[in-house]
Amino acid sequence: MQSVHGTAPALALRTHATPSHHIENPGTGIALTSYQIIRRNGAVVAFEPSKIAVAMMKAFLAVHGTQGAASASVREVVDGLTQIVVRALMRSRPGGGTFHIEDVQDQVELGLMRSGHHEVARAYVLYRERRAQERAQQKTEAAAQAPLLHVLDKGERVALDLAGLKALIDQACANLSPDVKGDPIMAETLRNLYDGVPVEEVYKAAILAARTLIEKEPDYTYATARLLLHSIAKETLGETVSLTQLGERYAEYFPQFIKKGIEGDLLDERLAQFDLARLGAALKPERDLQFDYLGLQTLYDRYFLHLRKTRIELPQAFFMRVAMGLSLNEIDREARAIEFYETLSSFDFMSSTPTLFNSGTLRSQLSSCYLTTVPDDLDGIYESIKENALLSKFAGGLGNDWTRVRALGSHIKGTNGESQGVVPFLKVVNDTAVAVNQGGKRKGAVCTYLETWHLDIEEFLELRKNTGDDRRRTHDMNTANWIPDLFMRRVMEKGEWTLFSPSDVPDLHDKFGTEFEKAYTAYEERARRGEIQPSKTLAANDLWRKMLSMLFETGHPWITFKDACNVRSPQQHAGVVHSSNLCTEITLNTSDTETAVCNLGSVNLLRHLKDGGIDHAKLQRTVTTAMRMLDNVIDINYYAVKKARDSNLRHRPVGLGIMGFQDALYEMRIPYGSPEAVAFADQSMEAVCYQAYWASTDLAAERGRYSSYRGSLWDKGILPFDTIDLLAQARGTNYVEVDRSSTLDWDALRRKIAQDGMRNSNCVAIAPTATISNIVGVDASIEPCFGNLSVKSNLSGEFTIINHNLVKDLKRLGLWDDVMVMDLKHFDGSLAPIDRVPDGIKQLYATAFEIEPQWLVEAAARRQKWIDQAQSLNIYMAGASGKKLDETYKLAWLRGLKTTYYLRTTSATHAEKSTVQSGRLNAVSSGAGSSTATSMKPAANTAQASPTESFDTPATDIKFCAIDDPGCEACQ
Repeated sequence: MQSVHGTAPALALRTHATPSHHIENPGTGIALTSYQIIRRNGAVVAFEPSKIAVAMMKAFLAVHGTQGAASASVREVVDGLTQIVVRALMRSRPGGGTFHIEDVQDQVELGLMRSGHHEVARAYVLYRERRAQERAQQKTEAAAQAPLLHVLDKGERVALDLAGLKALIDQACANLSPDVKGDPIMAETLRNLYDGVPVEEVYKAAILAARTLIEKEPDYTYATARLLLHSIAKETLGETVSLTQLGERYAEYFPQFIKKGIEGDLLDERLAQFDLARLGAALKPERDLQFDYLGLQTLYDRYFLHLRKTRIELPQAFFMRVAMGLSLNEIDREARAIEFYETLSSFDFMSSTPTLFNSGTLRSQLSSCYLTTVPDDLDGIYESIKENALLSKFAGGLGNDWTRVRALGSHIKGTNGESQGVVPFLKVVNDTAVAVNQGGKRKGAVCTYLETWHLDIEEFLELRKNTGDDRRRTHDMNTANWIPDLFMRRVMEKGEWTLFSPSDVPDLHDKFGTEFEKAYTAYEERARRGEIQPSKTLAANDLWRKMLSMLFETGHPWITFKDACNVRSPQQHAGVVHSSNLCTEITLNTSDTETAVCNLGSVNLLRHLKDGGIDHAKLQRTVTTAMRMLDNVIDINYYAVKKARDSNLRHRPVGLGIMGFQDALYEMRIPYGSPEAVAFADQSMEAVCYQAYWASTDLAAERGRYSSYRGSLWDKGILPFDTIDLLAQARGTNYVEVDRSSTLDWDALRRKIAQDGMRNSNCVAIAPTATISNIVGVDASIEPCFGNLSVKSNLSGEFTIINHNLVKDLKRLGLWDDVMVMDLKHFDGSLAPIDRVPDGIKQLYATAFEIEPQWLVEAAARRQKWIDQAQSLNIYMAGASGKKLDETYKLAWLRGLKTTYYLRTTSATHAEKSTVQSGRLNAVSSGAGSSTATSMKPAANTAQASPTESFDTPATDIKFCAIDDPGCEACQ
């Protein structure tokens, strides 16, 4: 075999004589003369497929030698590969157009690899990489010999400090992967500069140059973040400082920042009463280097305080400002502020977006979620809409219960007329959410809940359809089904279901469990006798099928379970849970006098692992501090509505959640779709909940119990784990299938609560965490990975996200190269169709749509047995069918889940593109076997089907809250 290096020129796509073998027009109907090639020097030349054949033949020569490559079979292979490459190129521009030379070479690489010619492909890749490095070196040398560049710095024209720029870039690359080098960043930066460029644009060019390299080497994300940090420091301090100098400046800068923030009417003047020198000395500048590019850019764009659009806040000052705002009422404020700062800046725990936005500011609206119930009278309805507007202006996401509002056609005594039902009012709610959006800071967001027996339920199911009377559609509002257990039992038993107007059955709204069933069946009997009109009876399965069909078609309404939320609520003595919130993780009581409020934050599971499992000692420290921070929010918070303040101070609920579940599984080498992952979901959530409840009872010993504690399940010695038995009693044991195992000493906790009580009525809820997980650089919440190589969009722009763990494994196996990058792009971040990747790696790094949805449900069920509220559980389903939907959501009910969130399905076109060879979507099972291809972009299909039909029509894209809709962060 000849050396690749010895025949390197043979591997380039250059102008050569046409070979003897024939290259056909692939039959696209477009003449080859309609296509052109852009060469690297910018010249445009004709597209000649024969040159592709020449390049490939020389690649075969480089590997197999003259004799091996001269056979007729090799010439046939080259001809066939050339046809494949040309077809692929022409498909990308069916009407004719221009290709860059790099596009052609990318397709040649893919063609060689997918046809099994791995050695030839590798030689081709190595040659391209070597030539790219040579060209970069030539550019650097040419730049050094080129005429001196000048920059504009504060209006003055000065020579560009090339040595200083190179030092900055090298410093940004220090102590990262050996594959992260400054020279490519420097060369690309210089290529994009011109004489007289503003100095700010020089630094911006360096950031952009570094970010282009992230897809090939993930650690470039940290180099990019450090270059961005340099620019942030220049803007904040008003002068250029090196990254080393920045660390030295923090202590001096911090008191000045607080003073400037107060003078600029941004910060609470009470912050000046802290010992600012002590707090400044406690800052840890080295933690600035933890940020990846997405995390730091997100903070810069949307969290850091600014005066007249100039940032005044550096990262560690930001965390300390948040910590100070949460310490205002503490006795030793400085000690607590430092404790809170340590927890936040280490990425062990992160408060939710509203807390990060507003802690320490003049209007400290720190809460995330608000839940209301709407009365059945005109004054009450419009008062509720006004409350929505006020809460949306200052606060977070809204969950509205509309079940009490009378149905279409029901009698109105005051006018002797007929009601127009719920839908016209929901149109007003929808438009209010659009109109009131925190001054453009983020979109208003609301979810409306309706119980399944409401006579308007069928029209409610269609609110998000794109067809029909637009006056009865709500395209911007989320919707959710509030489903009683009796309905699910009727579905399972193929029974009938009766719909009523709530004005005729007013007590059903406040009943659950056996009391609801008794009252409901009595009303059914009256309806059969004609005593209740209007009413409607239909097969429960027909309504269930329509629920699933609309969920599939529009993504709404979500499936949530009323009785599981109420029977398992610690606060059932104090009222009824009438709905969840915008993201389905909050389950708190609401009434005419109480608007429920919840304050959120999340533990980063990845930071709490040790020896292949949970680090219980560290988790205890983190949760104890986090619960104190969340409890402080209740007293410091700004309340736009009195009913919200009254409710929050009376019950003091908080929602401690988790994020980085997928990252923790990677660290422990556990595939998401496996019994081991389900066991880890169980054990990790047990540990988090145990420590959260213990922290709350400790706070009760220090600060006192919440005022409505007496009579709660806590007071009765009934813990969230015990309420599974209550659910089984109410529902019937045949309809509760939940694992009951435990590992911690819950009796000790029970005794502690009996002695000291609880500070918080509710303690744990798992929110989506999309933005705060970006900040700390982990996968959101309990979500599986969407794609191992993807582009994430949010209000800060688009960011290349690549799975660091995967790249390390592929490097170890010698599989990480440009062809792998191209394959991951082509297959939407999935490893399944890539033959050279071992099955074990495919299993570990399976993406969301490659994991059977039952694994998501099983893991969620194990978490739910410990949680006193709920969790935002997205269901991912590839190749969705009515049968699969039916089985998945019935399983969720049987496993005792309280709520589910979005249904995310792949389109038929994505499935066709990704499913090749042995790959099957949603195919990761408990046994060994191939994982599957996935579409990174979820969609909702436009089909209606019964549970025995297949949803197989082409898909339509829809926006998803939190993860896919960059404007929604209400619960993060």
